[in-house]
Amino acid sequence: MKREHTRDKRRLGTSDIFVSPVGLGCVQFSGRKSLSGLLWPPLSAHEIREIVRASVEGGINWFDTAELYGWGESEKALSRALGELNVPRESVAIATKWWPMLRRAGSIGKTIDDRLRHLDTDYIDLHQIHNPFSVSPVGSQMREMAKLAGSGRVRYVGVSNFSTDRMRKAHLELSRLGFALVSNQVNYSLLRREIESNGVLDAAKDLGVTIIAYSPLARGMLTGKFHDRPEALRERNFFRRFYGSLNKENLERSRPVAEALKSVAAKYDATPSQAALNWLMNFHGESVVVIPGATSPEQAGDNAGAMDFKLSGDDLAHLDEVSSKFRYRD
Repeated sequence: MKREHTRDKRRLGTSDIFVSPVGLGCVQFSGRKSLSGLLWPPLSAHEIREIVRASVEGGINWFDTAELYGWGESEKALSRALGELNVPRESVAIATKWWPMLRRAGSIGKTIDDRLRHLDTDYIDLHQIHNPFSVSPVGSQMREMAKLAGSGRVRYVGVSNFSTDRMRKAHLELSRLGFALVSNQVNYSLLRREIESNGVLDAAKDLGVTIIAYSPLARGMLTGKFHDRPEALRERNFFRRFYGSLNKENLERSRPVAEALKSVAAKYDATPSQAALNWLMNFHGESVVVIPGATSPEQAGDNAGAMDFKLSGDDLAHLDEVSSKFRYRD
């Protein structure tokens, strides 16, 4: 089947930021620092630069990192790579996140200078609350975010892992202050479809909030590599073997999805990974964008290639039907 070129950018929520449907998640740049760093193999500065290069050359124009990712190491690694590649700051969007666990909302403003310094920038395009577990209520967090948006150090505000109720509260408070909630970053893939039934996706559409799908390949399960080589599970990083419900039972139960992806991908001369990403970013119109990670330039190029075609309505429906039968068992 002939590929259809679909690299048009999408508006992030109601903002004036236009992003490629595929971005690059940067947790793997954590450098063995913090728990997030232990889940990924260490990458050299050269490897990180080449991953970023492949992403940019493939049409990706935005990058998602976080304070938690190596406690700033990912932010610094991303900034260094963009600088070495002479990527103009205005040509890319940078998203990062404040870590709320056991912290009050006032920490958002107190740590913003660290975020800016690590990213070597005067402003952050999208600043997000990483999870809902702050000591302070949602309203207080949004008021602090609004202050940063008003100062110009943050362009837009997003959240991550927020329920329907929390997302609506965040949206309401920001609206009251004259700002917009533009995104909610959540775990979403063909094997993790909870947001379709718990109200998050419907609420996001209603509010004009973009869903940013993290782990869009279900920790690698949707690539098919673990189905083809089950022994690869044992070869993974010790911590990641037990991360994201990657176990033999889920592997076998998800096999029909992996096989369907192989079949569909072959029609487009694509990889199963690209088909999985393409389904996510097209099944719900333009309301979902995806941020797969990459530990090699080849993976980064494969991610970007998901934007080179668009699955037909029949193929979108087929993958929907096959994957809707799967439920994770932890």
